[in-house]
Amino acid sequence: MELAYYSDYAVRLVNSEEPARGTDTLTSVEAVRELFGGNQTAARRATEADVTRFRSVRARLRAVFEAADQGDETLGVDLLNSLLLEFPVSPQISGHDLRDDDGRPQWHLHLADHPSNATAGYAAIAAMGLAFHLTEYGVDRLGLCEAAPCRNAYLDTSTNRSRRYCSDRCATRANVAAYRARKRQEAGRTDSTGRAADSAQPSTESTPR
Repeated sequence: MELAYYSDYAVRLVNSEEPARGTDTLTSVEAVRELFGGNQTAARRATEADVTRFRSVRARLRAVFEAADQGDETLGVDLLNSLLLEFPVSPQISGHDLRDDDGRPQWHLHLADHPSNATAGYAAIAAMGLAFHLTEYGVDRLGLCEAAPCRNAYLDTSTNRSRRYCSDRCATRANVAAYRARKRQEAGRTDSTGRAADSAQPSTESTPR
């Protein structure tokens, strides 16, 4: 499994809450387990205590994205380093599940499951995946959606570093809102111009002699 895949763990956890909308889906053990996706072995270790622990890690991961979004690279790196120190990973070389055309193993680096608890395992994977993305592509590739009030986290993988929204839906919504705002401005300018033209017209009433 490639390290880039693990960065999605961070995005999934951060986006389980939308503070501006007042929504939070991380309210049960089942919600915690869903974040693991296909890694059901690790998901089964989740308990009620992990709900609170996951929320704490989520807040720290969002702080990394917020720092990056505000252009504070040093703060973003420092915050991520603190997570890496607290939740170390256990890398392993794997290849038994992937074979090339000749039947030979396709060796790749894999992060082993953390033995202590579900939160520690998930946090280690998420932090390491985010660290890989940051060092490979740059801090400015960590973003928060500009389509208010969304502010979901995303990883920019565009070729020209142009991504601004977490999804096509948010991009469309923002573009429609911008288009309508421009139309209102144009209509306002037209009305103002029309009123100014009317006031400048000479009076057609006859002047008494």
